Amino acid sequence: MAQRPNILFIVADDLGFADLGCYGGRQAEFGAVSPQLDALAAQGIRFTQGYSNSPVCSPTRFALMTARYQYRLRGAAEEPINSKSRGSTTLGLPVDHPTLPSLLKKAGYRTALIGKWHLGYPPAFGPLRSGYDEFFGPMSGGVDYFTHCSSGGQHDLWLGEEERAEEGYLTDLLSHRAVDFVERMAARNAGEGDAPFFLSLHYTAPHWPWETRDDEALAQEVKGNLFHLHGGNIHTYRRMIHHMDEGIGWVMQALRKHGMERDTLVVFTSDNGGERFSDSWPLVGGKMDLTEGGIRVPWIAHWPAVIPAGQVSAQHCMTMDWSTTLIEAGGAQADPAYPLDGVSLLPVLQDARRIFARPLHWRMNHRGQRALRDGKWKYLRVDGHDYLFDIPADERERANLASRDPARLAALRDAWESWNETMPPIPDDATVSLGYSVKDMPQR
Repeated sequence: MAQRPNILFIVADDLGFADLGCYGGRQAEFGAVSPQLDALAAQGIRFTQGYSNSPVCSPTRFALMTARYQYRLRGAAEEPINSKSRGSTTLGLPVDHPTLPSLLKKAGYRTALIGKWHLGYPPAFGPLRSGYDEFFGPMSGGVDYFTHCSSGGQHDLWLGEEERAEEGYLTDLLSHRAVDFVERMAARNAGEGDAPFFLSLHYTAPHWPWETRDDEALAQEVKGNLFHLHGGNIHTYRRMIHHMDEGIGWVMQALRKHGMERDTLVVFTSDNGGERFSDSWPLVGGKMDLTEGGIRVPWIAHWPAVIPAGQVSAQHCMTMDWSTTLIEAGGAQADPAYPLDGVSLLPVLQDARRIFARPLHWRMNHRGQRALRDGKWKYLRVDGHDYLFDIPADERERANLASRDPARLAALRDAWESWNETMPPIPDDATVSLGYSVKDMPQR
């Protein structure tokens, strides 16, 4: 095993499974959408059967931060946390719960979150209260890229726990701040030794509103409804991804400049599946759905010291597994009072041929959804209907095998029920926040 790496954990927001070139995405009118990420995948490992812990943002982020099933925490029952939670003392990540950054910090890492938090508001919650030394970004779920205001119209860009007014396109502000962090860590290490860093770079791109660098005029048009239901298109959407990809390239260039790339573990993913303009081929569904398009997401890892180039893995995994992987890679230890649900993927990173059994469970208050992926099989319930799919044979989940194999359906349903009994029930006051419905656009 190589020395403890620097860690860069990059999370996109609402990115579809096939939005990147390395996942089969189409070229845009301007050319390749994601050349930087495609290069990281080509030089590292790409997972084809990786999932998010939830098909919506804040629940996945609870799992990312804790390396545990999000259902264990009250705040994660919100689908998702919305701006009405501002001032709440219950709807957020409890400050006494160990987290990925707090465990790495305890192990000697310098920690920073640049980008989206979406796990509750100060003073009850916040990144600096959950293990991060530094924070720059929005606290809420979605903000305008130019005014940096949330859906409620409140300014929502922070430096630490103080509001920070800065001009510029948010994706670029986050990228430049990440480059600055790398530069500062390189300078500090040159004078103080080799203390590693953990940088969470959590973009809001390509989340609505649909704004590229050239669309500042739209900020006034959409300020009353950031869901931007009347606008957007695939061309704008792809350009938003490209802006993020460029920024990732800037950060990678900073790592190379200081000779840090070899010993930096870079992980890239999305918090959930795609939204209105995403490409998820061959999957169906998207954000808020437990069909594959809502939860299967890109997972790319790049670590030249450990990961051979050109690797592809079919290992099943989900967000909390990657958090556990980073904890182990950083030499940190889980708190025995909060045992991890995630499983480390370090053996797979070292040798993509290694595959192990990894049943994955989900549940959603929205439409009473539940799912279990176990081997090639998937059990799914939506609106009271049970389905059984052979995923390798039918990734689009169109051929329901429930009536042909009732014994297998029953076994998987029983396995899901047994798992669910180990989790707290969904609270009666948990909310589902939908930004739009079939009255706004046809159902997919």
